[in-house]
Amino acid sequence: MTIALVCGCRKNNSLWNLAKHQLAMISYLGLISLLLIACNGNESKQSASRNDSPIPVTFIPATPVDMPMSLETIAQTEGAKEIEIRARVGGILLQRLYTEGVAVKAGQSLFLIDPEPFQNALTEAKALLNEQSVRVMRAKSEENRQRQLLAENFVSQRAYDVAKADLAIAEAALHAAKVRVKQAELNLSYTTVKAPANGVTGRAQFSEGALISANSSLLTTLTQLSPIWARFSFSDNEVAHFGGHLNEKNVHSVKMILPDGSEYQQEGKINFAASKIDPLLATQQLRATFENTDQRILPGQFVRIRVTAGESRTIYLVPQIAIMTSDLGRYVYVINEHNAVMQRPVSVGDWIGKDWIILDGLNAGDRVVVDNLIKLTPGKPVDPKLRDIAPPSPSNAASINQ
Repeated sequence: MTIALVCGCRKNNSLWNLAKHQLAMISYLGLISLLLIACNGNESKQSASRNDSPIPVTFIPATPVDMPMSLETIAQTEGAKEIEIRARVGGILLQRLYTEGVAVKAGQSLFLIDPEPFQNALTEAKALLNEQSVRVMRAKSEENRQRQLLAENFVSQRAYDVAKADLAIAEAALHAAKVRVKQAELNLSYTTVKAPANGVTGRAQFSEGALISANSSLLTTLTQLSPIWARFSFSDNEVAHFGGHLNEKNVHSVKMILPDGSEYQQEGKINFAASKIDPLLATQQLRATFENTDQRILPGQFVRIRVTAGESRTIYLVPQIAIMTSDLGRYVYVINEHNAVMQRPVSVGDWIGKDWIILDGLNAGDRVVVDNLIKLTPGKPVDPKLRDIAPPSPSNAASINQ
């Protein structure tokens, strides 16, 4: 009996200890849960406090600018005169008289073709001319004598007519002899190949001692660099934006943007405008001319041409960094009267320097955000600050496009 009671007490003590251990574990876990809930609450309050704090941003006021329509396109430069220098007489090329790739003046000697055969031909032509001159003198003397004899009825009319005809034949032959002398002199002058205009020479295609064929052998090329031309085109849709067919009368200005992004200091002029749209490319072909006295522009370069034409219209200039893009199109962030931002869809045009032309979507005085854009969402409160550098004024914008 005693043994049974002792065993029962030991069993009750073990159960009691187990129960106490479980209660302690439950209390400990409950305490941890309360601490975690308290920490999460504090973090949520801190996060909410951070999300509600205004984001510092910089803005510019939207300022309307009146300017004509302008578009840019790719163009390729070419010399105003690109001349192929060919030999006009055949023979052995004796000497190259210029340095390849340098500028030459009109009339400067470039090549020398062996002149001796042409000098001999000239000498022979002059000798024939002298011989024919003597024949003409003799024919004139005979015609004069026959005329006197006819007046005294010593010869028949037929004899005089024969003498007169011989004189006419001799004079015609003399004229032909003079032409042959001029041609021989001309051929002799062609042995010295000269530059037909001012320009920069190309590489010589024949070495000294080569046999040159008349009118077919290309000796070198000559390119006139000032003025220099730029060929470009606009699609029919772009031409429609300008208000119709472009020509030198309705184009206000033509600017060239060099490959390094800088603007060429000389303004160009339209010197060719196609009178119709190319049916194969659906474009209007145009060409502009630019002064190039310092030879900064070389033929064959790819540049950009900005053409300003058409009637003036009201636009806005906004920095490119302020323009955002979404699936619905381009937009900007505008600050409302409560200093919160909202998305404003905009219609954009071309670039002018670092600015983008806004055709539609802005109103005068709108505050357009230009920094911290990645942190913004619609309705987000901001701490706005005016940008120190003011946007281009209408006069400045007009100067950019002219």
